[in-house]
Amino acid sequence: MSAISEAIRRVLAPATPARLRLWTGLVIGTCFLLLVATSLLFSRVQDQVRVIGGQAVPQAATAADLYFALSDLDAQVARMVLAGDAAELSSSQLDALGTYQERSRQADADLQRSLTVATSSADRAIVLELMRHLAVYRRWVWQTLTAQSQAPPQPPGRLPPDALGYYTQATNVLHFDLLPAAERLRDAGEARLDRAYAAKRTTEVWAVVLAVVLGGGLAVLLVALQVWLARRFRRLVNPALVLATVLTLGLTTGACLVLVAQAQRLGAARDDNLTPYLALSRTRAVSYDAAADTSRYLLSGNLGLYRQDFTRKSACVVQGCGSAGLEPGSVSLDRWLGYQRGHQRVVALADSGRTAAAVDVVTGIRRGDAAFDFFYFDAAIGAAAAARKAGFDVALRDGERLLTGWPLLPVPVLGVVMLLVLGGVRKRLGEYR
Repeated sequence: MSAISEAIRRVLAPATPARLRLWTGLVIGTCFLLLVATSLLFSRVQDQVRVIGGQAVPQAATAADLYFALSDLDAQVARMVLAGDAAELSSSQLDALGTYQERSRQADADLQRSLTVATSSADRAIVLELMRHLAVYRRWVWQTLTAQSQAPPQPPGRLPPDALGYYTQATNVLHFDLLPAAERLRDAGEARLDRAYAAKRTTEVWAVVLAVVLGGGLAVLLVALQVWLARRFRRLVNPALVLATVLTLGLTTGACLVLVAQAQRLGAARDDNLTPYLALSRTRAVSYDAAADTSRYLLSGNLGLYRQDFTRKSACVVQGCGSAGLEPGSVSLDRWLGYQRGHQRVVALADSGRTAAAVDVVTGIRRGDAAFDFFYFDAAIGAAAAARKAGFDVALRDGERLLTGWPLLPVPVLGVVMLLVLGGVRKRLGEYR
């Protein structure tokens, strides 16, 4: 009976060496958990930042660029057929042809990049669908230009019936097939970006919580161990444990500060730069499609549908298409309103039967002409979008630099803490040998 009582007493009130070993094991175990948690979670956050910068953002930006390239593609076709065979408009037609070829290459490159960065079969299916529709669109464009070149010369702004039919088929493919598919791809890219940010935010929360809980717990254990040693062994300070406590608090505080700082920086970069950049890219694409409606109005023989489409798209440019529109008082807004006045002038000329004069305003490059005003607007919105994208890229690089080394830093720091703990209790254990 006394043997059982002695065994129970040793378990419930172990001797000093056993207590010291229990303290040491508990501290070392907590230290190891903190090391594993911080290293793995920092590595996870670092990977998620790379996914955002290397996959999610490029996918969303490429889809936005593709939508813009397709919108301008049809605008340039409208310019080419509007100029027709008029010698005085040959420079405008050559410029439109060159821009059409450039946008065509841009669309092909965007589609190839979209295939590369797409992570789901649904996204790849949309890209393949776009490739098929683009091939059909190009065929209708080629037939339009061929029919126009083979028909007797027409006044500017007038198409032979066959060419007009082919062009109508081309623009229908653009608006009913290409642009809706490009919009789905753009929405998928932005949704993936949202998911990437949400996943990173979840990891950051877990990283901060575990750093605070485990790091704070380790610091409390180290302080408690020092207090217990001071009472038991009459030692006021254990330098090794003091240094281990300082290193633990330093690592925990530093980890939390880095996680919070990079989260705030990348979050602000998204709100202040990336989201406005994507919105400006969308607005720019709609503006090109709206500008093409000015030409389509003339080509269709003043069909009211295109005047209504321009009004709707222009409102979208000014007020936003599911997002913020142009900033009130901005240079871009002022220049778009200038183009809007040019459009109204074209419509007024066409409605009064002065089609040739209307075509001259649409294709002219003099100040006050629609083409000049649109180029002026496009330069402003393009510069604003580029500035937003550059701002996000800078913030992304800063966030990546903040995380550099942190997945590995806990290994040497907490390795030293473990050695200091073992060294700090070694002499005390030696007193019982």
